[in-house]
Amino acid sequence: MSALTIRNLRKSFGFVEVLKGINLEARAGEFIALVGPSGCGKSTLLAMIAGLETVTAGEIYIGDRLVNSVAPKDRDIAMVFQSYALYPTMTVRQNMLFGMESRGVPKSQQVEAIARVSALLQIGALLDRKPGQLSGGQRQRVAMGRALVRDPKLFLFDEPLSNLDAKLRVDMRTEIKKLHHRVGKTTVYVTHDQVEAMTLASRIAVMHQGEVQQFDEPQTIYDRPANIFVAGFMGSPAMNFIPAEMTTVDGVDAVSFVGAGGKLVILKLQQPSGMFEKGRKVILGIRPEHLSRHNAEMRGKEGLATLVAPVEVVEPTGAETMAVLRLGELEVVGRFTPDEAPVMGEEMVVSVDMTKACLFDPTTQRLL
Repeated sequence: MSALTIRNLRKSFGFVEVLKGINLEARAGEFIALVGPSGCGKSTLLAMIAGLETVTAGEIYIGDRLVNSVAPKDRDIAMVFQSYALYPTMTVRQNMLFGMESRGVPKSQQVEAIARVSALLQIGALLDRKPGQLSGGQRQRVAMGRALVRDPKLFLFDEPLSNLDAKLRVDMRTEIKKLHHRVGKTTVYVTHDQVEAMTLASRIAVMHQGEVQQFDEPQTIYDRPANIFVAGFMGSPAMNFIPAEMTTVDGVDAVSFVGAGGKLVILKLQQPSGMFEKGRKVILGIRPEHLSRHNAEMRGKEGLATLVAPVEVVEPTGAETMAVLRLGELEVVGRFTPDEAPVMGEEMVVSVDMTKACLFDPTTQRLL
């Protein structure tokens, strides 16, 4: 059963259309992430699910109930905001009780809900403090607690971790994942951070310019991005894009492009031969981790191709080393282990894992 269904949803502000026919479906208990750059429409979409923005066209169903004209308070949803939105003059306990008291929930149920949620989030010791006496992470736990006492059909998170420092963001990300596993409620989570989306979500909707570019499981989006935008947005560092031309080597399809020193580089593909006509222009997509230092053990290994590239910049990060390599007029980024880290200025022999390569159409920018 679907917990949330969105059909051909559109939103316009005056003459500006910010959502252009969104279709999404979240199954019961699923964690959906809406990810994309600022201005792509993800927060507007969340606000429409919550009832905070009106629908220009299309339909929103929560369960089997059409909620286009239903007030936010009657949608059986709970929302956690980026700014926490806690009442500063109330204690943590009062903040969490406020919604239940407004809805006339019996006192015994209120007490039980506060005890259950405060234990779940480990905020029992904070119940008599006010928001001003809490850290950012504690405030975010309280904001989640206020949502959890509702026991709603749908949880909505609007960039809840963006105000936290880097370490706390990682810690809270882990807590949200644990929380979802324990509670099992359908969740829609808005973020511009693709790492958050990859680590938390069961499925990701990548948005750009008011449209869903791809809606799939995280690994599928990473390995087989639908187009160049998705390939470049998901992953850090981003996928490398190399303009190339189709050719054949020993009857096998391959791509060719001009590399270091003006030499022609030819890399065999792993797709069945004859899929592409010779001379066709393509964009070759290679992720940084699919470049590695070539060694004798790799010689003749299925799916690997080699090229030579000068190393222009080396950036050690501890667990791995990033390097910028020169390929003709292009620069590409490689991610290497410390043991195989290149040295600035060396002519590096690089193995390319062509089993992971993606080909895109230069005109449509879609995956071939």
